[in-house]
Amino acid sequence: MRFDTSQHMRMEQRMKLAPRMIQSMEILQLSTMALEERIDEELAANPVLERADSVEGQPDSATVAGIPSEAVSPAAAADSTTNNQNASDYWDDANRNTRPRTTGTSGDRDPKAEAIANTAARSMSLSEALLQQWVLIDVPESILEAGKILIDWVDDDGYIRDSLDTICRNLPEGIRRNDIQAAWPLLQKRLEPPGICARNLQESLLLQLDACAEEQQRDLTIAKTLVRDYLDELEMNRLPQISRKSGLTLEQINDARQFMARHLNPRPGRLLVDAKVPSVTPDAIIDVDEQNGGYRIRLTDEHLPRLCVNEVYNRMARVKSVDTSTRQFINNNIRNARWLIESIEQRRHTLLRVLRVVVDAQREFIELGPEFLKPLPMTTVADQLGIHVATVSRAVADKYVQTPRGVFPLRQFFTGGMENAAGEAVSWDAIRVKLMEVIAHEDKKQPLNDDEIVAELGKLGINLARRTVAKYRKLCKIPPARRRRQF
Repeated sequence: MRFDTSQHMRMEQRMKLAPRMIQSMEILQLSTMALEERIDEELAANPVLERADSVEGQPDSATVAGIPSEAVSPAAAADSTTNNQNASDYWDDANRNTRPRTTGTSGDRDPKAEAIANTAARSMSLSEALLQQWVLIDVPESILEAGKILIDWVDDDGYIRDSLDTICRNLPEGIRRNDIQAAWPLLQKRLEPPGICARNLQESLLLQLDACAEEQQRDLTIAKTLVRDYLDELEMNRLPQISRKSGLTLEQINDARQFMARHLNPRPGRLLVDAKVPSVTPDAIIDVDEQNGGYRIRLTDEHLPRLCVNEVYNRMARVKSVDTSTRQFINNNIRNARWLIESIEQRRHTLLRVLRVVVDAQREFIELGPEFLKPLPMTTVADQLGIHVATVSRAVADKYVQTPRGVFPLRQFFTGGMENAAGEAVSWDAIRVKLMEVIAHEDKKQPLNDDEIVAELGKLGINLARRTVAKYRKLCKIPPARRRRQF
């Protein structure tokens, strides 16, 4: 075996992103709330970066720093805000009304303290809520501890789906299999809501029916029979088949099914978990301009601070008496600060340009509703604005926009589609809306199958294949005709 070394020359092209470009892309992709957090981090990490409003009314910075004023040229003294001013000139002229307001820092107001005070307390988990009930029940200590173990096995829907053998595989000392077996039915009977800690859907529904019968003093024998013996057929809406097997009339079956739909919950655990949808803060607002009848676009970044380079550090970077390492440190931070300021201004500029294209393209959606959403590929917007499609993608990422129709993800306005019979572009979202309208107006006793839905959409000028209709029906979580039928 022979080993040797040699040298070769090779030419190749590589694309290497500069740190400045990487930061600009990162800033562009941030939502307004995330950008605020990023600015706070940069203010804490970069000593030369500060809020523009915090320097108003301060004494001469050079004197404060102990640097003689004559050591700094007039050009250097003015340089600290030149870059920021150049970056924001566009907004002074073209979009003065949307420029961030100056945020004062005087007084006792602490924005972070206010945010903490206004933040909702952490909601109780399902296990915590169940444990809180269980510890109040008078049972022997071994049963109490066994119940705590079982509560740890409850999933988010409220079920204990694992087998008894699995749960008993590694029990702590002092807890026996018999204790687990004794605690399980107690959990089901004594804890709220009814149906909790069941092994499966059937057991949970039967537990809930027992609770309803006791609470309402009502005979629910038919409903229990349906759940116990015909749950699969009931789910598939095979009511005539259930009627033939059970001897019950369709009216009796329908009455029981409607009662269960009103009073039973297939996921009882969700009733104890705080399921509130988190609020969304829009990054932009589109509203009607009453003067010209058009639409006005405004970014919701008024609360973001205006940034500038600290004057003291800016002068120190130009004083030769300051040692080289200190000046290098200051210059690096000044450069980073200016990059951040430019990136934020560029983000605003790009986001507003993209929003203007969206408003022009989706005006009918804003005025008339979702069924009028037009196809708008990102490549089309990128070509129109003369930017890369990746820039458009980052600009709309994690952004929400408030319109007269409500708050929507900005990305929702960018969708594909097709042409209808009249040659008009129709988005896939608009097609889904039409499909749901067709199904909403069908005869519930004779619901439309997919072929018939294809025919109905064809009457509206939308020509789709049967498999496409089936695909969108499933995306909309609409069951097939057999399961939609009402007897």
